[in-house]
Amino acid sequence: MRNISTLLSLATIVVACSIIYNTEKVSGQCGGSVPALISECGQYVQKSGPKVPPSAECCSELLKLDVPCACNFVTKDVVNLISVPKALFIAHYCGMKLTPGMQCGAIKIPPNY
Repeated sequence: MRNISTLLSLATIVVACSIIYNTEKVSGQCGGSVPALISECGQYVQKSGPKVPPSAECCSELLKLDVPCACNFVTKDVVNLISVPKALFIAHYCGMKLTPGMQCGAIKIPPNY
């Protein structure tokens, strides 16, 4: 049950995130390992529960991803499956640099990011 919840929750983070639908395409074009990203970070972007700082392993996997590239695969369906504020929190916590106002698929990075 936890694995299914994790998979649907991350569905693809900011990060990232049309991962469920485009796993091979995202991994092939944008670096990183989508299955590893889902496994390590999925629990941190679930819609329910509080924001929780991600693990070092999650950050390590997230930082392997070329975010501007992955943003091309983020759809509204993906955004509906994850907590966007949590995804942005995790990206920021892990030291990922996202430009305020940047469009990431169906997500616009807020000015106060």
